[in-house]
Amino acid sequence: MLLSLFMKFVLIYEIYLAGKLAVEGKILNKFDMRPHDENIENYGKLCRERTNKSMNKSRQIQVIDNDNGTHMRPMPGMIIAAVFNEKKKAPAKTSDTKRTRRDRGEMEDIMFKLFERQSNWTLRQLIQETDQPEQFLKDILKDLCIYNNKGTNQGTYELKPEYKKATDGTNP
Repeated sequence: MLLSLFMKFVLIYEIYLAGKLAVEGKILNKFDMRPHDENIENYGKLCRERTNKSMNKSRQIQVIDNDNGTHMRPMPGMIIAAVFNEKKKAPAKTSDTKRTRRDRGEMEDIMFKLFERQSNWTLRQLIQETDQPEQFLKDILKDLCIYNNKGTNQGTYELKPEYKKATDGTNP
């Protein structure tokens, strides 16, 4: 191989999506190589072989005769992600069945008992526990609770401080 050395100053650039041109670096020495004249035929043959080899597909399709599917069955201990990603949902009430309102006083007692059990509740949890209409529950929650917008209990309701003291001091 002949080696020729050219001293050139060349800039390397890259075009970004925004259309801006940015200089990545610079080349101080550039080397160009070419084969000797007597090896030019061998070099051309080598290049053609390399190109043909890269164009050949290495993967092959093979038809399996008399296969009963034992190779495709999952082995014990294999986890199929699609099965475990599906969460089992509780049967939700359809919009056809309407929830009936309870008496407000009775509902407040139920709410206090729920908040004794757990200090923070989401609206969905309270609807499931009490089986009351959403708007009716929101009206009661406005009077009895504080809605947490921030912090670790974001999106939950907790009792107002005056009701917390009353439930801690006396057992209804």
